[in-house]
Amino acid sequence: MDFGPYLMLAIMEGALTAAVLALTASGLALVFGVMRVVNVAHGEFFMLGAVLAWWVSQLAGGSPVWGFLLALCVVPLLVGVLAAAVDMTILKRINYDPERTIVATIGILYILQQVTLMTYGPEARPVAPPFNTRVALPWFEMSNGALQLYWPWGLSITSYKLFVIGAACVVLLGLWALMTQTKLGLLMRATEQDREMAHAFGIPVQRVYAIAFGLGAGMAALAAVLIVPIQQAHYLMGGDPLLLSFIVVIIGGLGSLPGAILAALLIGLSDGIISVFFSPTLAKIFATLLVAFVLVFRPNGLWGTRNS
Repeated sequence: MDFGPYLMLAIMEGALTAAVLALTASGLALVFGVMRVVNVAHGEFFMLGAVLAWWVSQLAGGSPVWGFLLALCVVPLLVGVLAAAVDMTILKRINYDPERTIVATIGILYILQQVTLMTYGPEARPVAPPFNTRVALPWFEMSNGALQLYWPWGLSITSYKLFVIGAACVVLLGLWALMTQTKLGLLMRATEQDREMAHAFGIPVQRVYAIAFGLGAGMAALAAVLIVPIQQAHYLMGGDPLLLSFIVVIIGGLGSLPGAILAALLIGLSDGIISVFFSPTLAKIFATLLVAFVLVFRPNGLWGTRNS
């Protein structure tokens, strides 16, 4: 193939990575923005979402469509409730102290990982996609000074990958609507601005924190449910999402949802393009260097403020 088809494939793969990363990193950014704590166990909630998606799809049996739909509806809710319970039983008792919260979430990370290993096992297990037809992709190239559209039979992507990209966009729009158009979003933003003042005005800060922590974990679990038909579920799969989410949150600005989405697009697309034309290792090096440049020249991130 010529350069045009390779570039289109790289962009689509990068868009898929960006979509899943935006969901995962938005959950981490939400938790930090509202609660001002670092959730080191965020990647394990992602892993738990993938493993539970496998369990639910196996219990549902029958058509992969029904198993996937059931997992998509039930798993993020289960993980969110578990995370909210963790917040109320552990983080609340240490008063959300930043240093102790890091230690506590590291402990939660190992507990979730080992419990999953004992119950689920060390094997990587796939989840059947609900649909997986091939969709032809067009590409553009310059020919005789004009932009030409090509639509070959050989260049295609699975319909499920397109679904993941579209579903992530819908969920992110829903999260934006929740934060800007609802009473719950108003309470979260008020708590983010000033915890003591919010408490003085009668806002149930502890309940808001539990909801925010559960919502953040639910976002990670939702991303895992969407990606597990493409990547197999494994008890050690939480490491990369956690690392990439931290990179995205740092680049976008600590606690900034728009910044997290913008940085996820930047990291995802660059990862797809660099991985196709060079190597995946070089893509990770680029992401690390980008974090270093942001910390040096714009410490508050692309969308962050001095209060972040």
